[in-house]
Amino acid sequence: MNAKIKKDAKATLLFFIVLSLVLPTLLSGCIEDDFILDTAEITNYEGVDLSSINDFRENSIKGPQYLNATNYRLKITGLVDNEENLSLTQLENTYQSYKKVVTLLCVEGWDVTILWEGYLIAELLDDVGIHPNASTVIFHAYDGYTTSLPLTYIQENDILLAHSMNNVTLPPERGFPFQLVAESKWGYKWIKWVVEIELTNEDEYRGYWESRGYSNTANITQNFFELIG
Repeated sequence: MNAKIKKDAKATLLFFIVLSLVLPTLLSGCIEDDFILDTAEITNYEGVDLSSINDFRENSIKGPQYLNATNYRLKITGLVDNEENLSLTQLENTYQSYKKVVTLLCVEGWDVTILWEGYLIAELLDDVGIHPNASTVIFHAYDGYTTSLPLTYIQENDILLAHSMNNVTLPPERGFPFQLVAESKWGYKWIKWVVEIELTNEDEYRGYWESRGYSNTANITQNFFELIG
């Protein structure tokens, strides 16, 4: 009887030893696959070599901002028929995501070419109803930064409010949950941590850097700096 008990005890111990070795491997394999699928950054898209997320330089006015995904709301305000206060879940369930490779050119002399994915701002604005006299879109960031662009530019160029880059959700340093993809504009128009989109008729509105002498049009074919007389 004692021999049988000892034999059973050895078998049980062996079972748990094997289980302790195999189970973590199986579980970690599942978790790692999900992790890789969710966060693996791509380096090429349709034959275009992409820059890395790490190629950006930190140049925000107050450092990286860390927004809570659960509490986040995107406000759409100003000259609209129905102001909105949209959660990330509402945005994901309501709007289609689009992808576009666009190069960001910074006035500091560096550039990055990224696969951006996000929502068409024109579609967001169409759903709230744009007042006929609205002409300018002001973007507000969580850290207080602002910039603006003509409404026609937003509508005619399929401008994205990006939630992902290179198939990766925007990290906090890159503007989570949203960065404006202001293609053909200098980098200071590419506002991060967007929390509000405001429609106005203030054609001469100047944001953070624009009020400090930077060009309000910010076309990359022109000098970004202009003296304010």
